[in-house]
Amino acid sequence: MQHYTITALLANKSGVLTRLSGLFARRCFNIHSITACATEDERFSRVTILLDGDEYALSQMTKQLDKLIDVKKITVASEDDSVLRELLLAKVNAPADKRAELLAVKDIYKAKFVDLSPTTAVLELTAEPNKLDGFIRVLQPYGILEMARTGVTALSRGEKCLNDLVDYNERI
Repeated sequence: MQHYTITALLANKSGVLTRLSGLFARRCFNIHSITACATEDERFSRVTILLDGDEYALSQMTKQLDKLIDVKKITVASEDDSVLRELLLAKVNAPADKRAELLAVKDIYKAKFVDLSPTTAVLELTAEPNKLDGFIRVLQPYGILEMARTGVTALSRGEKCLNDLVDYNERI
C-alpha cells in the first residue's frame, strides 16, 4: 500500500469537510492524515489528505472529489514537485542521566526542546513525514509517553499554485 498526497481548495463553508470525509468513508478508503487550514482568500480553505491505497483508489477518490460542488481545485502532490511537511510533538522520559543523549538526538534531527520537567521532555520537529518516522524510532528507547502529529501539509514548488485556474468571480 502506498501513500498519496491530495491537496484541494474548498469553499470555506460549514459542512464541507464533513461531506469530504464522508465521501472517503462511504467508499471505505482510509485517510492516513488530513489537515485543513485557511488560505490567503477567506472564501477558501485548503485541505491536504494523505490517502492510503493504490493507484485505483487515488483515481477513484480524485474523480469523486471533483464531483463535489464545494471542491474548487484538486492536485496530487509528489515529493519531486512539492514541499511536504508535518509537525511532531513527542513527550519522552528524560531522567538526568539521559539528557545529554537526548540533546545529541535533538541536534542531529534539528528538533527543539519545547518543555522540560525533572523527568520528561517534550520535543518538537517539523520535517518530511519519513524524517519524523525516523525520529520516532530513535526516541523509542527513551520511552515515548505521548506524541501528536499534525498530518501532512503540502505546497507546490516554484510558480505553480493550487489556486491557479480557480474562477474567483464564481459564486460560492
